[in-house]
Amino acid sequence: MRLRLSLKILHTLAAAGLIGGLACYMILLVMAPQGTAAAYADLRESIALLSDWVLIPSLAVGLVSGLLAMAFHPPFMDKGWAWAKTIMGILMFKGVLTVVGSKADHAAILARRIENGEAERAVLDSAMRHEWGVLWIVMALSVANVVLGVWRPRFSRPAKAREVVKPREESAPSMPKWMQRPD
Repeated sequence: MRLRLSLKILHTLAAAGLIGGLACYMILLVMAPQGTAAAYADLRESIALLSDWVLIPSLAVGLVSGLLAMAFHPPFMDKGWAWAKTIMGILMFKGVLTVVGSKADHAAILARRIENGEAERAVLDSAMRHEWGVLWIVMALSVANVVLGVWRPRFSRPAKAREVVKPREESAPSMPKWMQRPD
């Protein structure tokens, strides 16, 4: 019971960190000063730090705590909402790790090169073309994961899977089938 509660708390805190980190990322993009190359480079370094210290760790803790919760609480294995959260968590991890995190680091490096006159702003603009789209997709998946965790809808299973299998009378109920002696 303590492990399950600890995993739930970790999972909830990780979701809060992820959604908060994504919101901060978006606010920085909109509100931070970007008038000079130096200010823009500072913005991109701030976003890279946010990705490295908040987004990626929050997502990793959320994914690992969710998978451990499924492993240590077997009823979750039969819940469609838990599997939907797992699939969305893996998609978010891929999106944050490969797109948001790596793009943030790459953009910070490019912004410093622009500030030093080593690169053109168009190079950075083309590299960051899909940044907002990815941010909104990951945010939507994050919110959907929280909604699924709170709502826990009952996704129906096929009729065969819902049938209750009655144990054989002659076999011992506590002994697995593979350990029983054939007659």
